[in-house]
Amino acid sequence: MRINMITYQELLKSGENELVSSNISDAELDAWYLLEYITGMSRAKFFLDRDMEVSDEIKDRYLSLIHMRKEHIPLQHITGTQEFMGFDFFVNENVLVPRQDTECLVENVLPFAHGKKILDMCTGSGCIIISLKKLEETAECTGADISKKALEVAQKNAASNEAEVYFIESDMFEKINGKYDIIVSNPPYIRPDVIKTLEPEVREHDPMLALDGGEDGLMFYRILAKEGKKHLAGPGMMFMEIGHDQGRAVKEIFENEGFKEVIVKKDLCENDRVVMAVK
Repeated sequence: MRINMITYQELLKSGENELVSSNISDAELDAWYLLEYITGMSRAKFFLDRDMEVSDEIKDRYLSLIHMRKEHIPLQHITGTQEFMGFDFFVNENVLVPRQDTECLVENVLPFAHGKKILDMCTGSGCIIISLKKLEETAECTGADISKKALEVAQKNAASNEAEVYFIESDMFEKINGKYDIIVSNPPYIRPDVIKTLEPEVREHDPMLALDGGEDGLMFYRILAKEGKKHLAGPGMMFMEIGHDQGRAVKEIFENEGFKEVIVKKDLCENDRVVMAVK
């Protein structure tokens, strides 16, 4: 037996303590996810083998990842993956990490998606449009983004999820031709002064292009309302994720552009989360 023997249980506790010392939120959960990522162990397997000795290779790899997480590198950037709407998505520093809040946006679009032509503006990782295509195969789906690197991630995700989605590199609607039945978007909507207060995992590691919504956080909603309506077919629909305090302002922007039936939808926490507007 090695003198410095360490068990799986001791290794997990060591990782958790390291993360707690660096004020990492969800330290216990993140310590487990990293151990699971390194070993492939299920919770059940861990409880059966928790007193077994860990090899030096696993220990060193695990503690290396724990050190990365201590530097506030997002867990998803370390593991390279995030689950969204039941599907796995590759993520890196070039895209916003898919968040559970955004599932509310997809859920609001789905009832209207059958057989529709859908454009996802500011697609990022592609999680929205790919999920829509997977859950409603009859939809014709396109994603657009200004970032070439983000689109590379989106294309990789479409391939891994076997989703037929077309992607366009475009500064908002600059290179968008034709009309769509539905335009969906999770645009940048955070004010610069608020970005400074965000946790370092977001402030320092998510792409600023995906966060900064201009001085009042509403810049992209104005573009979506004014330019987006030109790309809606007939009584087309728009669905947008919003910040919890932006419902009234975004509703007003779309009403001023002539949209009707502008409705603010709430998420599971009863916060304003989605604006739906009919042309």
